[in-house]
Amino acid sequence: MSELTTIARPYAKAAFELAVEKGTVEAWNEMLFFAGQVARDEQVQLLLGGIATEAEQSDVFIKLCAEQLDEQGQNLIKLMAENERLAAIPAVADLFAELKADYDKEIDVNVVSAAALAEEEQAKLVAALEKRFARKVKLNCSIDETIVSGLVIKAGDTVIDGSIRGKLDRLVTTLQS
Repeated sequence: MSELTTIARPYAKAAFELAVEKGTVEAWNEMLFFAGQVARDEQVQLLLGGIATEAEQSDVFIKLCAEQLDEQGQNLIKLMAENERLAAIPAVADLFAELKADYDKEIDVNVVSAAALAEEEQAKLVAALEKRFARKVKLNCSIDETIVSGLVIKAGDTVIDGSIRGKLDRLVTTLQS
C-alpha cells in the first residue's frame, strides 16, 4: 500500500459517508474523478508546485475545477490543501470509486483471452461471474494471443487462470520440482 493511499483513505471515507448520507454518491464520484484527472496532469502539478501557500494552491486548483466541484467538493480541496495533501487527490478519487463499487455491489472483472469473445460468450461469462461473486459484474475484455487458448480472469484479488499457457507453466513447475 502506498503512502498516498494511506493518506487518502480518511478523506475518501469521509467524502463517501457524506455522499451516502446526502444521497449524492454518483455526483461525488464524478467530482472526485474529475479532480483526480486534473491533479494527475503534469502541468497542473508543476503549476501547484510553484505556489508557496496552501491557500493559494487550493484557490488555483478550485479555479481549475470550478464548474465540476460543488461547495462541499471545494471544501474537501481546501481541507486537503490546508493539510498539505493535494497530491493525494487522485488516490482519494480511486478509493472513493472502490467504495462506490462496493456500495453498489459491483465488481470490475478483467478477462484476457486468446481471441475476441462473442457477445454470447461474454453474456454467459457475466452470468457465471455474477453468481460466483454475488455482485454486478463489469467485464473488461482484452486479447493476448500468447495465452494460446482459454481465459485469464482477474477480479480484485482473485485470479482464475484457465489458459493453456497457465496450465503449461504449472506443468513445467511441477516437472521441475
